[in-house]
Amino acid sequence: MFGKKNGFENEMQKAESETISSIIDKSMSVTGEISFKGKTRVDGTITGNISGEHLILSESGRINGDIKVSSFICHGSLEGNVTANIVTARKGCAIHGKLEAATLTVEPGARLDGEVKAATANKQPADSKNVDSAAAGAKKN
Repeated sequence: MFGKKNGFENEMQKAESETISSIIDKSMSVTGEISFKGKTRVDGTITGNISGEHLILSESGRINGDIKVSSFICHGSLEGNVTANIVTARKGCAIHGKLEAATLTVEPGARLDGEVKAATANKQPADSKNVDSAAAGAKKN
């Protein structure tokens, strides 16, 4: 139980230990789709969709577009949807849009505005009808 790490712990450890390979400086503004490997930090503004491995949005960073990454750490402002295995919303960040993550951490002071689907083992949200019927079945037994 305590000896082996699960896949999410391994991925989180990999994301934390990897060095940042790309930086969008706060003086930069990028328009268009971005795809990357490794770890990227955004201090500037991006208007467009982003796909890659590990993304950090700093306090000065702004993204207007959808994000599909393995891990996402948000300190800044995002207007768009997020699909990731691991999402960490830090104090002071603002995420406006649909958020889907297998593992979600939200610090006090983070702002989330939209639909949130988290901790789904197969990355497909449970149907509310199935949840209700399962709960009803549990009450009968």
